[in-house]
Amino acid sequence: MRIWDIAAAALALLPCTAWAAERDYCPDRPGLDTPPCTMAPGTLSLEAGLGDWTLSRDADQRQDLFLTGDLRLRYGFADHAEVQLGWTSLGFSRTRDYTTGQMARETRTGDVTLGVRRNLANPDGSGFSVALAGFVSLPTGRSPVGAGDWGAGALVPISVQVSDTVSLTSTSELDAAVDDDGNGRHLAVGQTVGAAVKLGEKLSAAAEYQITFDRDPSGYTHQQVSGLSLAWQPAKNLQFDAGTILGLDRDANDVELYFGVSRRF
Repeated sequence: MRIWDIAAAALALLPCTAWAAERDYCPDRPGLDTPPCTMAPGTLSLEAGLGDWTLSRDADQRQDLFLTGDLRLRYGFADHAEVQLGWTSLGFSRTRDYTTGQMARETRTGDVTLGVRRNLANPDGSGFSVALAGFVSLPTGRSPVGAGDWGAGALVPISVQVSDTVSLTSTSELDAAVDDDGNGRHLAVGQTVGAAVKLGEKLSAAAEYQITFDRDPSGYTHQQVSGLSLAWQPAKNLQFDAGTILGLDRDANDVELYFGVSRRF
């Protein structure tokens, strides 16, 4: 009888295990929004920004920042929860002073980020899905790629599947952001909204808007940006992406272009 009881219990677990294994791949990349979906238990996602260029200009100077190897690992440890590890492995900065004409070049590594996400409804991201997420950044890098001090933040990502092809997204964020001088923290609040559209069986696109209110001691800013991105999944465990972010006011960076790849194991 005991053997039959064990067999029955094992069979009862099979639908749940199969359902988790069949969960659609839902990378954090690309875009500004954070998805509320989580990795299925025992699955790992490796997401890499292969190339990223950001242009920032003001009246005094122009800065070009190039990043490569912007890595993130996500591991599902429960049906509705995952842990995250991120690291920006390499960055190159080139700054030109308009007055003197001098060029400054720097090569740096970035910070390490530890995070956790707990989904509260539909961990596969279908229908109405919402999650709570938190992170802490550790100052392993140096400016201008690293922040220079530890920071932390909390997010509430939400997605609503309007139809088989259209989803609406929202991410609210509250951060203890690192001061511009790399010493101490201040309050920063952000809100991102967007819409994602499936253009085919393997291709999707997203349009997003983000506003951030930043109370840095050096001066209060509100940054507005818009983003457009494309994601192509040629296989159920593989995704390639590319996108652009455009600054909408003088406090935001002028433009950012990026591309990357994600793989589920």
